[in-house]
This record gives sequence, structure tokens and C-alpha cells, in this order.
Amino acid sequence: MATRKTAGNKPIDERCINTIRCLAMDAIQQANSGHPGAPMGLAPAGYVLWTKVMKHNPKNPQWFNRDRFVLSGGHASMLLYSLLHLTGYELSLKDIQQFRQLGSKTPGHPEYGHTPGVETTTGPLGQGFANAVGMAMAERHMAARFNRKGATIVDHFTYVMCGDGDLMEGLSYESASLAGHLGLGKLICLYDDNDISIEGHTDITFTENVAARFKACNWHVVPVKDGSSVDQILDALKAAQAETEKPSLIILKTHIAHGSPNKQDSADAHGAPLGKEEIVLTKRNLGFPEDVVCHITEDALKVFRKCMEKGEKAQGKWRAIVDRYAEKFPDLAAQWTAAITHRLPKGWDKNLSGFLPSDKPMATRSASGKVLNKLAEAIPAIIGGSADLAPSNNTFLACSGEFQKGTYDQRNIRFGVREHAMASIMAGMYLHGGLRPYGGTFLIFSDYMRPAIRVASLMKLPLIYVFTHDSVAVGEDGPTHQPVEQLASLRAMPGLTVIRPADATETVDAWKVAVTNTAGPVALALSRQNLPVLDAAITAGKLAKGAYVLEECSGRPDIILISTGAEVHVTLEAAKLLAQKNIAARVVSMPSWELFEKTDATYRESVLIPGVPCFAVEAGSPMGWERYTKDSHAILGIDRFGTSAPGGTVLKEYGFTPENIVKKVTAVLGK
Repeated sequence: MATRKTAGNKPIDERCINTIRCLAMDAIQQANSGHPGAPMGLAPAGYVLWTKVMKHNPKNPQWFNRDRFVLSGGHASMLLYSLLHLTGYELSLKDIQQFRQLGSKTPGHPEYGHTPGVETTTGPLGQGFANAVGMAMAERHMAARFNRKGATIVDHFTYVMCGDGDLMEGLSYESASLAGHLGLGKLICLYDDNDISIEGHTDITFTENVAARFKACNWHVVPVKDGSSVDQILDALKAAQAETEKPSLIILKTHIAHGSPNKQDSADAHGAPLGKEEIVLTKRNLGFPEDVVCHITEDALKVFRKCMEKGEKAQGKWRAIVDRYAEKFPDLAAQWTAAITHRLPKGWDKNLSGFLPSDKPMATRSASGKVLNKLAEAIPAIIGGSADLAPSNNTFLACSGEFQKGTYDQRNIRFGVREHAMASIMAGMYLHGGLRPYGGTFLIFSDYMRPAIRVASLMKLPLIYVFTHDSVAVGEDGPTHQPVEQLASLRAMPGLTVIRPADATETVDAWKVAVTNTAGPVALALSRQNLPVLDAAITAGKLAKGAYVLEECSGRPDIILISTGAEVHVTLEAAKLLAQKNIAARVVSMPSWELFEKTDATYRESVLIPGVPCFAVEAGSPMGWERYTKDSHAILGIDRFGTSAPGGTVLKEYGFTPENIVKKVTAVLGK
């Protein structure tokens, strides 16, 4: 049977820790759903961190210079909810008792923007860890940009709690590797080393030397033999804070469901309530009243609620520093305010390049690079990079150097071949505040990023994904590198805006939409091949509505040809051939379904005339285009993988020629 008290812990500390344990197991039991094991095992670490170490203000969860806390193992959400309630955040005991119920502030996994004090949405393992790396990178960048001698306005730690499952995910290794390379000394991870996963003891799958792995990644590793000892945890946190050149991993040897006589150290406690009888035995073992649900003693609550007073004092001192900073460095202070409020500078778009039909054909990836560089000159908050593809993605900022250890003030991030980490880190950087991250790779490799894009969409984060090499026109690299189903897959994701511009001018407008958007992430799908520049007198400013009439026919059209990206140009040629057959075709450029669907019905019907058949042309999966064509035969798409050959040859082989479009359109019209 588990012992009632941890040797060396003061009675009041033990009572506070057990309060967390009992709140967690009671709320989970009431919901008849949840994960009690990790909250009970991590209760001592949570208590020490939140009450004795972490800088936070429960009365103002958005205080900029607070320490960030990420619970990467989001299934342990009742640990976080217990700490939020006990330390004085706007989360009531009633909210705790509504755990996992419809409309409550305490959903099954923590959700950003839903519960005060939750820094990021977690649940998919490993992503919270990578979010924390992004937060730590943002802190270093903002500190390097804005701190001045005697006026430190950015100075905080990022703490992340993770478990065995987080470290089994490849994402944790990707992001830990980058964090170690960058020397993120203000990043501290508390690893819940309890040897248990859902299927049983971790020795069935996870027997590596975690400490050695992190040391190899240039992390400072601090072992804690007893993860329930307040003194050992506190000493470890102090040692981690003292290490300024490396991120720190604190390995906490803990017991899942600590205090449960029959389920401690058992996989049974991972993802199911302990059961009423076991809770009675556990409370008896912990010295808590057996018949009281969510019991909180006054002396314990008093300890937790000291965080409110400490937080207010800490924020007050910081506010005084910021006031002095504003007096001494008014220009910097103005930039600081603009950054943390996400305010675009005046005239941010005045220097964006104009493109003309007389210009040489240009790949939209190249146009994107030109636009991005102009935007970065005007908007200091823009920061980002590529997953080792910057020369191909055109994502390097000429106005800045590289974000590296010792040059944290620079804005070009070398993410390395780490797509999943890149996307998760971008989210963490935005969540930290003050920055507008972007990240680039080939469209095909968006598959590696998809879990992070999904969670960013759920959180409504206005991140910018730069996806180049957007179709089978990639050519010789073949089917492994030629996206087919990716556009349809991304369009299926709620909250994500996908934009596939047809030329350089539409690319300018695509970036304008991306930069001004505040409602969720934007994915730009850009061509590798050169494309003619359309007449800006027709195209400029139209993309914001998602679709527009690019070329009109005389009279009422017989058919409306809808296309996106590079295929717009071949569709224009097809319209000319149709005219020779006395078939009147309107050509509609539709770079973004999502933007088009946000317009009113009157506008949509002015573009896609009710009663006039539509035919869609896009070098990707035809899935979804039926919403506009109403006929699965009225789509020229790709329903098989690509092939290795020059890009133009592949497009011709797959039927993306004016002649084939005409053939298919006449068949649809029965002519």
C-alpha cells in the first residue's frame, strides 16, 4: 500500500498536494471519464512549480512577462484545472465539478481561449512540448530585440510537463533537438517518468536512456529520485533556472495514481476513473474525509491563494519597469506596444511590388518571396523560415540575419528537416505574443505538419504556411513529391484558409489576406513553374473574395469554367477554343473556397450564375469540387498518383491541356 506521507514534506505541503490529488480523482469520478493517474503523480511537481517557483498572476492570465506553463500531456487536464482553481484563476469549484460536460470551462483536454490560464491546446502528444519550444524561442527573440541595460521588460521561463507518451512521439525529438541547438536556457521540462502507458509498463516499448538522449541534444538533465519530494523538486527547479546556456530536463521519478492502494503504478489508473470504492480507500490513505467530494481545507487554500498577491506584486514591479522604459526609449516602446497588440504598422503594404503582363512569367513561389521580403521590411513582427527548403520556398528574409544562439534578435529561423516541429513551434511563438510566424516547405510535406495545422486551426491562430511545389508540375521528382490529395485534405480542415493564387498579382493579394487575417491560419499553395502575369486591372484586389470573374464572355454564358493556381492559364486558353465552337465560357479564378464561402449569396450568385453549369479545372484531387459543379463528371482533376517526367509532360499526360478541357466541356454540355 502507498504511504500516506512523503518523508521530508511539511504537513501543509502534503495537504496541498493531496488536495490536488483528491480534486482530480473526484472530478474524474463525477464525469465517469478521464485520466486520474498523471494528475495524482504530478501533484507535488505542480504544487511546487505553481506556488513556490512560477511567476504568474491569477488575476491577469495574459500578463505578458508571466512564466508560461504547458501541460503537454493534455489528458492530465485535471492537474491543470485544479491548479488554476486553487491559485485563484477564474475557474470555480462548480467548473471543476462540471469536468468534461457540455459547455463547461473544463473540457477533457485543455483548450486555448476556452479556459482562463490555459496557454495552448494540448492532447495530441508531443505538440505541447514543441509549443513550449516555440514559446521559449519567442521569449529569447523578444528579449534580444527589446531589453536594454537597466530596462529588462522580457524575462520569463517556459515550463512544460510531459510524460512517456510525449517522448515516444517523434515530434518531441525534433523539437528537443532544435531547442538544444539553440541553447534555450529559459526552457524547463518536467518529465513524468512513471514507467506506465495505456498498454502497460513502458518496458514493452520504451527502454531507451532518456537522460542520455537529451544530453546528446545539448540539454541540461536533472534527475529527481523522489518525484513526490517538495525539497527535491524545488532544488531541481532552482538548478534548472541557474543553467542559462541549455534547456533543462527534470526527470521526476513518480508513481501514477500516487496514494491509491490498489491502482498506484498500474496502467488501470491511466485513462479511467479509480472507482468509488478505490477513491474511499485513497482518501483514507491520504488522510482526507472519505465522504466529502472536492474537499479543500482553508489552510491549504490560503497557501494556494498567496499566488494572487505575489502575482499582482510581480506584475506591478514589471509595470513600473515598462513605464520607465517608455520614458527612456519611446521609439522602442512604441514598437513594443505594436508588437504585443499585433498592430500592423502604418503603411505596411505601400511598398508591395506591382506586376505587369509585360513582365516575364514568374512562379508564384518567386512572387511570394518578393512580397514576403517587402512585408518583413515593414512589419518587424514577421519571423519564420523553412524546413531546410528556404532556397526553394523563397522564405529567407534579406533584411535580417539568422536566429541562432547568440543572435536571437534575428528573424530567419533554420528549422531543419523538422516539418512537424516547425508547425508546432510556430504555434508556440504566436501564443507567446509579439510575433507573426510563417513557415515553409513543399505542399507534399504538409502531411508531416497536419496534426499541428489542425490544432492551430482549432485555436484560431493566424499562422502563415508557405507551401510551394503545389502540383504534379513538380515534375521529375515524381509521385513522392507531387501533391495530389493535399489541397482537398487541407480544405477539409475547419478554420484553415487555403489560397492557391494564379499569378504574381494574386500572390500579392494572398499575402495581404494572410497578414490581415486574425481568425485562423492561412495556407498558401504556390507554383514551382513560371506563370504569365495576368492583367492587374482585372485581378488586383479581387482575391480577397475568394473567386471572381477573370474573363467574361458576351451574353449569358453556356458554361462557367472555374480554376485555381497554374491551371487558370490553361483554362483561359480553353475558353478561347470554346468560343470558336460558339460556346460562351466565363472564366472564374477561385483561389480560395473558404474566402468565397464567406461572401454573401448575392456576390456568389454574381460569379457563379444559378442555372449555368460549371466545370472545374485543378491539378489535384477532384474531391469537393462537386459543391460548385453539381456533377462529378464536370471536373478535370487527378485521382491517381503522379509520375516522374518533366512538369509540362506530366500535366499533358494528365489531360491539363486546352484541347482536353474543351473535349470534356463539350461532353458535359452534350455538344
